[in-house]
Amino acid sequence: MKKKNIVLTGIMGCGKSTVGCMLASCLGMAFLDLDQYIEKKWGRIPDLFLKGEEYFRDIESAAVEEISDNENTVIATGGGTVKKDKNIAALKKSGIIFFIDRPIDDILKDVEISERPLLSGGKEKLIEIFRERYHRYIVTCDYHIKDARYLKTVVNEIITIYKNA
Repeated sequence: MKKKNIVLTGIMGCGKSTVGCMLASCLGMAFLDLDQYIEKKWGRIPDLFLKGEEYFRDIESAAVEEISDNENTVIATGGGTVKKDKNIAALKKSGIIFFIDRPIDDILKDVEISERPLLSGGKEKLIEIFRERYHRYIVTCDYHIKDARYLKTVVNEIITIYKNA
């Protein structure tokens, strides 16, 4: 039986990539960061956003389609990957989706605004994006990792759920 992928969703800065690397290491799985995958194939994300968010989202959907058949992989999605139903459908074909729900106040302390094209409006923009997408994260995930403050706790919780799924 093939192992399902672990797919991590959540707002930018919630720890998807960090948690994903730790999970992959603990479980002997491959790790794929969707944003890095996009940058290798299509170029820097800030440059792609210069052509508009919809242009970027179309590229993101193409990337999701390409990687959706991976097996035994931990996939860290971009913060907005959940915006399109076709992305969720593709990721659920071979994966279990975990929403990493890290408190927004913790994220605001850590996130580097200058690196994020959607945050040109500052930290207030992050709060706005979080509020806009929160419901989408909830309704698209298979498992909601609440109050995701501590890396080891999040990793252990996901491992336990994954092994029993």
